[in-house]
Amino acid sequence: MKPSDLPLLSTVSRPTIHPDGSRAVVAVSRPDLDADRTVGQLWSVDVGVDVGVDVDGSGARRITRGISDSYPQFSPDGALLAFVRSPTDGPAQLYVMAAPGGEPVQLTDQKLGIGIWRWSPDSRKIAFTAAVAEDGRYGTVAHLGPGSEPPRRISTLKYRSNGFGYTTDRRRQVFLIDVPSVDDEPGYPTAPSAEHPEPDASTGVPLPRRLTEGDFDHGALAFSPDGRTLAVVSARHPDRDRDLANNVYELTLETPAGELPAAVQVTGHHRRYGISSVEYSPSGELWFIGADLGERGIDFVGRGDQLWVQDAATEAARRLTDSATVQLDGELIVTAEGALVHRLDRGRVHLLRIALDGTVTALVTGDLEVHGTAASHNASTGANTIVVSYTTPSSMGELGLVTASGSHPLTDFSAGLRRGGVTPLQELSVTAHDGSDVHGWVLTPIDQGEPHPVLLVIHGGPFAQWGVSFFDEAQVYVDAGYAVVMCNPRGSAGYGEVHGRATRQRMGTVDFTDVIDFLEGALSRHPALDRERIGVMGGSYGGYLTAWIIANDHRFAGAIVERGYLDPETFVGTSDIGSFFSDEYTGTDPQRMRQQSPQALSGQVTTPTLVIHSEDDLRCPLSQGERFYAALKRNGVETELLIFPGENHELSRSGRPRHRVQRFEAVLDWWARYLPSVANPGIANPGVTSPGV
Repeated sequence: MKPSDLPLLSTVSRPTIHPDGSRAVVAVSRPDLDADRTVGQLWSVDVGVDVGVDVDGSGARRITRGISDSYPQFSPDGALLAFVRSPTDGPAQLYVMAAPGGEPVQLTDQKLGIGIWRWSPDSRKIAFTAAVAEDGRYGTVAHLGPGSEPPRRISTLKYRSNGFGYTTDRRRQVFLIDVPSVDDEPGYPTAPSAEHPEPDASTGVPLPRRLTEGDFDHGALAFSPDGRTLAVVSARHPDRDRDLANNVYELTLETPAGELPAAVQVTGHHRRYGISSVEYSPSGELWFIGADLGERGIDFVGRGDQLWVQDAATEAARRLTDSATVQLDGELIVTAEGALVHRLDRGRVHLLRIALDGTVTALVTGDLEVHGTAASHNASTGANTIVVSYTTPSSMGELGLVTASGSHPLTDFSAGLRRGGVTPLQELSVTAHDGSDVHGWVLTPIDQGEPHPVLLVIHGGPFAQWGVSFFDEAQVYVDAGYAVVMCNPRGSAGYGEVHGRATRQRMGTVDFTDVIDFLEGALSRHPALDRERIGVMGGSYGGYLTAWIIANDHRFAGAIVERGYLDPETFVGTSDIGSFFSDEYTGTDPQRMRQQSPQALSGQVTTPTLVIHSEDDLRCPLSQGERFYAALKRNGVETELLIFPGENHELSRSGRPRHRVQRFEAVLDWWARYLPSVANPGIANPGVTSPGV
């Protein structure tokens, strides 16, 4: 893969499936260099295929043509399909169209756009969250720009969020909207249909009913089976500014119009959770996914998300998964047979069904990562259908039908990507010096001569994992002639709680030795790797460990420290997670924090180092990179600082496409200078930056 191949990276959203199980809809998105943004449309896929047939993607049909359409959901009765549309200019709004097609009609006109949303069981209403701006801010006063707004008076520790900005002056509240249909009274837009294909746009959009207020945000939503109650996740407790806990609250929707429904706390009476998803079962039990955050509500390090069920609001929730061995992502679908959840497992993400009694059935396993699930029950035939969106070592995203044998592919959106060639992953497990298992992957160039220069690439997190799926960065580097070594050291996710908590207040210890031990194991097992020519790089926590490594191991020809967590002490008060992250990962004792700080060891660095950072990064603020760069520069280290304007912490994953390409070019230029390969040769004067970087 070349940097210019970025537009071939088609990702597939969480699917939605028609109630009769006949077809599914997904949003397929890709970076567009001409538009310099991610673009995407909705695609309908026939689910009623014969298992075993070859699929070339021709069965998928595009049904919308917006520049960015996403988050599709069929109405429970199957008559309508709602989705989020982001225009070229302006915030994302909710649209609805007749299923399976028609002209979309706008349903919302929120000043700052909408967030999470859900259909009511009777298909007549939609609940959604939206940020509500304080008067005088964010365009609420015509011609009043951001620089002319009044000062912000801050009285909380948490007041900004990476990729969003200030939060305390635009809290996310919950709204309820009536979904118009062809039978509605005048004054509402009519949803398109074969009989009424072009509704009158002049009627405007329905006026939503606001359900919440207060100085706190609202997240996940779920309707009760009878539609009379709405569950919502929020943090309303008095000490919410000093912990990570939140809870499920129930809103009674039969409250008279004009009155806000009372919020009844359902969870959190017996322990503190960090809840990401909530659902009701058809029989009324409340299920949720969340981590147990301990008595202080802040013990998050290595705490994997678990599945819980609460039979009554006054009872303690029951945990249905083993916290010592299981980590789930936030996906949750609840059917009559139990909950459908995703388990992280040694670089894979598998689909499980967990019954009310805790019985676990593996539905999709193997070398893939499941990212989204949808299920339907056809009342006429009694058939149950499950579809998943997933990634593989050779695909950025596909839709599959879950059968008795696993996931059967229904699409081939990555066919163009594979035509350019995909280098396979080689799985590797290494025994560390203390007997621990270190697991990961190696990629080696094809037909580029041996031995290959090596790039040790470290993931962020730390509680994350390198997965088995196609990874654009690794493919770009191996295509440029580098062997790529990636492992999941202690502190990573997907290997159990003990593994995930091993670096709590011990950063730069076993994680450092695990990465080095894995590198040595890869060099020993793969003779095609050149142990005399090695570079190291990583972002976020990967930037932390890269900076730590080059202060303690001087074998590396060069390093790239990207969006790094580099100075635990100054992280507090500057990062959007600074109120808790350093406290839990490096502790609060100044001496112990310094013992785990790459900034404190910057004087030991001699490796040529490129520091990459984004100007609007609120997770690892720009000052983290600037201070590290300045220290290296003042110490005479060959170093450069590359700053991307207008980008945040997610540059390499979801930044502007042109910036992502320019980042790749800068990375390859750095390696061409300090670690040249056959396909990425060096330049005459390594002290001069090549044009365009």
